[in-house]
Amino acid sequence: MTPAVTAAVHTVDPAAVMSLLPTRPRLLALGEPTHGEDVLLDVRNELFRHFVEQEGYRTIAIESDCLMGLVVDDHVTSGAGALDEVMERGFSHEWGAFAANRELVRWMCAFNDGRPESEQVRFAGFDGPLEITGAASPRQALTALHTYLTARVDDALLPCTAETLGELLGADDRWTEPAAMRDPSRSVGRSPEARQLRLLADDLMALLDTQTPQLVATSTPDEWHRARLYGRTAVGLLRYHSAMADPSPSRMARLVALRDSMMAANLLAAAERSPTLVNGHNGHLQRDRSTMRMGGLPLEWWSAGAIVAARTGEEYAFLATALGTIRHQGVDAPPPDTVEGLLYALPQEHCLVDARRLATALADPTPVPRVSPWYGYAPLDPAHLAGIDGIVFVKDTASGKGG
Repeated sequence: MTPAVTAAVHTVDPAAVMSLLPTRPRLLALGEPTHGEDVLLDVRNELFRHFVEQEGYRTIAIESDCLMGLVVDDHVTSGAGALDEVMERGFSHEWGAFAANRELVRWMCAFNDGRPESEQVRFAGFDGPLEITGAASPRQALTALHTYLTARVDDALLPCTAETLGELLGADDRWTEPAAMRDPSRSVGRSPEARQLRLLADDLMALLDTQTPQLVATSTPDEWHRARLYGRTAVGLLRYHSAMADPSPSRMARLVALRDSMMAANLLAAAERSPTLVNGHNGHLQRDRSTMRMGGLPLEWWSAGAIVAARTGEEYAFLATALGTIRHQGVDAPPPDTVEGLLYALPQEHCLVDARRLATALADPTPVPRVSPWYGYAPLDPAHLAGIDGIVFVKDTASGKGG
């Protein structure tokens, strides 16, 4: 290991992270190269606790359904709901089954106990109400937005009644048809009813904008924040459903791009409220263009992180997590000429690496990309090092808690 590489290595703590950044970002993204590994969630939990206690961060946003996340936020701020129910109803993608996520919720409740609202920590999901097999009905978001506006503006300003929305929405299983993800003809997204709903959603959002002074004056900050969440989610879901009905070759590329656009909007909204730690896949949080293969086709799109970084500059920072091994998935020790292989030779089980300094140290020869034998793990792309603020390296997934 060369002295230049060794000099780029730090302990994983807030002070070391901040030393790599020009300013404290409103959004500090901690990416991960795979989902569901306990050690990565433990490292995330410990970092979040330290950033709350030492740097004043007050929100954690994870790659989970933004509407379901409201259940968790209510629980950690007011104690609403039993923990078992919150873990089941407050997380998508089955994230509620992970012990580290349960521990995160418990810690947030304990931290908030007895604190004034202004000092409490908050929880947010930043993904849309989307699964890999499809998208949710826009019913919850649309009706919640309509209900909010109905209570605060003159009826004459509303573009429709709740009954009209219900008739146009129809049965939810029309929207959640799993076959629609692969077969655009099975999607309801471009039906006459869906087209009318897109117009009404746009009108409701316009009403939310034009009546902002009155709405802010007659709402709590949480009510206003959630109304905007419902509005952008309704618009985003209807846009996504429309793209699901698109038979063109660009269909899948549009879908993944729209998903990240919804993520970016949720992250920007979180940043408005408080400094936020973000946790999701590296591919959703990186500054560089994201790529993947789906159905045998190569896809490229701008990630949520890339969109947010373009909008906010130094207010966004990105730490990419890299792994040495995931032996239970057949991912063994990395080749020594890869970025992960070079870091694997370090003595530390976990460490923080200055990515840009590392890129300079490894410029000649440039590391080769690591190839994963398992589809669920995405190695670091050496070409992306210059766009990463820091690398959190975890040597082995069976290592236990990091710090």
